[in-house]
Amino acid sequence: MSHKILIVDDEPNIVISLEFLMKKEGFQIAVAGDGEEALAKVASFAPDLLLLDVMMPKKSGFEVCEALRADPANSALKIVMLTAKGRETEVAKGLAIGADAYVTKPFSTKDLVVRVKELLGAA
Repeated sequence: MSHKILIVDDEPNIVISLEFLMKKEGFQIAVAGDGEEALAKVASFAPDLLLLDVMMPKKSGFEVCEALRADPANSALKIVMLTAKGRETEVAKGLAIGADAYVTKPFSTKDLVVRVKELLGAA
């Protein structure tokens, strides 16, 4: 059974490359373009892992992460925050509100795949 990943980003180029990369690794993929759509897709798609951009329209990645972590039904969901904001304060905030990992852009796709597989126990 392949793991399901929800890619949440408002940048089409990033979505396309992440989707290609993760499908190549055998994951099932769904995509959301903003924070509100992300919350709806988590409910309908039931992903195992979320690749979550921080800066997005409607709801930020931080808001999405907080909302998901507030619901015990999502306790097993792994959240990897992706952002161009790599300052220590943002990283600390992301981890403090429940992200499992924090990856800054630009990132190595190889490293990201390794991180995703580690979090899903598929490494």
